[in-house]
Amino acid sequence: MKFLDAPPRFLFFTGKGGVGKTSVACASALSLARVGRKVLLVSTDPASNIGQVFGLTVGNTVTAIPEVPGFAALEIDPEQAAEAYRERILTPVRGVLPETELAGIAESLSGSCTTEVASFDEFTSLLGDGASYAEYDHIIFDTAPTGHTIRLLQLPGSWTDFLATGAGEPSCLGPLSGLDKHKEVYARAVQALADPLRTRLVLVTRAQPSSLKEVERTYLELNQIGISGGYLVVNGVLPEAAGGEELAKALRAREAAAMAAVPGAVAGLPRDVLELKPGNMVGIPALESLFAPASGADAAEGPPSFPDVEDAPLAALVDGIEADGHGLVMCMGKGGVGKTTVAAAIAVALARRGHAVHLTTTDPAAHLSETLHGSVAGLTVSRIDPAAAIQEYRAHVMDTKGRSMDDEGRAALAEDLMSPCTDEVAVFRQFSRVVQESRRHFVVMDTAPTGHTLLLLDATGSYHREISRQVGGSMGFVTPLMRLQDPVGTKVILVTLAETTPVLEAEELKVDLERAGIHPWAWVINNSIAAAHPRSPFLRARADQEADQITKVRAMAERVALIPLLPEEPIGEAKLTALTAFTTQRV
Repeated sequence: MKFLDAPPRFLFFTGKGGVGKTSVACASALSLARVGRKVLLVSTDPASNIGQVFGLTVGNTVTAIPEVPGFAALEIDPEQAAEAYRERILTPVRGVLPETELAGIAESLSGSCTTEVASFDEFTSLLGDGASYAEYDHIIFDTAPTGHTIRLLQLPGSWTDFLATGAGEPSCLGPLSGLDKHKEVYARAVQALADPLRTRLVLVTRAQPSSLKEVERTYLELNQIGISGGYLVVNGVLPEAAGGEELAKALRAREAAAMAAVPGAVAGLPRDVLELKPGNMVGIPALESLFAPASGADAAEGPPSFPDVEDAPLAALVDGIEADGHGLVMCMGKGGVGKTTVAAAIAVALARRGHAVHLTTTDPAAHLSETLHGSVAGLTVSRIDPAAAIQEYRAHVMDTKGRSMDDEGRAALAEDLMSPCTDEVAVFRQFSRVVQESRRHFVVMDTAPTGHTLLLLDATGSYHREISRQVGGSMGFVTPLMRLQDPVGTKVILVTLAETTPVLEAEELKVDLERAGIHPWAWVINNSIAAAHPRSPFLRARADQEADQITKVRAMAERVALIPLLPEEPIGEAKLTALTAFTTQRV
């Protein structure tokens, strides 16, 4: 593997959700440990699944992988990190400040911004504090899906600049004096990220146009913050071992066309191509096979043993959504499972039935325009763009709160608004507006990958608690969270693949949502190989592994739709419409 030749101390694996970053990062860490290197594998993904891959519990402390000497893992758990961060802020002032003030500080530290910064605080200690992790030859980062990763990598520079100005007292971080002591660590983290002798960027993608475009965008954005160079890993390419049936031929043709049109900015990067394997990348033996050529040796033999799946068309879900005449539909799930495609298909179906529909996305790596590939009558498309939201929010605050201030006050307010904490507030305001629209017509929302979505919902909950505190019982009110909790006004659809990790993550998301009083309305299993009725032993081996996961989803869900893996990508109005016309026959 070119990307593992003479590796530096830090390796970052990033890319669009669902491309296999975790598998490639885990296999790389394992490969280095097998040749005697001491390796620490770190996940910065709020929805990490390193523990699932190795079959053990990996948390917010360094955990040894028992079967592999010199190999350890760490998951930066956002909630644990945030709790530890809050305790560091509150402990010194307990017994000093009145309880009412302590409660106010605790409330200010309960938002999503605090969660993000707490995770970032641990992340920068790995990069900037050489003493604590000096025993490791390599630290490998399995990062969150792209938009969240770029945000995380920008933070060391953002906070270094922010602290250098001494601006404001950012309430979601605690007293600024508490952050000031970390200036040196943050500065060293920035230096490490920008030094190619210490840090290597590995861009993981699939042989798909959307994934390759996302890799190019990531590469260019990281270049802007000083992270240059990089290696391209194209994962999950269908091998010749998959056979010559029509589905396999069509999939290989799609991948070949995508590879022939690799975007220019990344076309010249050193490149490795990894073939799809018959089994899932769970367990050490599976990981050790990832870098080897695929073969048909483990493929299914004998008669097909496809899962017994009842007729489960996506059209049935659209019928249920349409029955209420308006409302919010939120497609959620792990990155790369097809949320954008499912959201677009539902929106197009509703629009073609004569309804006014607003299709929007909160995903920083959104590809709605590429999926729709043109306009659709009755359908409005938008994106909650963080950059535009931040600019609008700053302008709004300056025009309102800053209107009556003198020049010195306005200058101080402008500095406060440069805090990275502003970003979540700004995006939340736009999210709230979209939620309000669903009272009049259909709004279909393609959400960000799971971890980022939970941060947004956390901001929704924080806003609800603050409004409740201010209003009390004196008057009625309806917050965005209350609308999300309304099963008539909001229908949450969990999108997954029939694979272990996406289903497990969707199950965890279901638990998190229900804890917030939001009950998922339906599940969609996308790109099911079993539902495509493959004939080759290789693809049947992949299909056979879907059985347990399909059964598991059916046991958890009130409603299920199943979408087969298709020979052609569902791009454009006609092919998206076809998704809601399929009738999935018993397989």
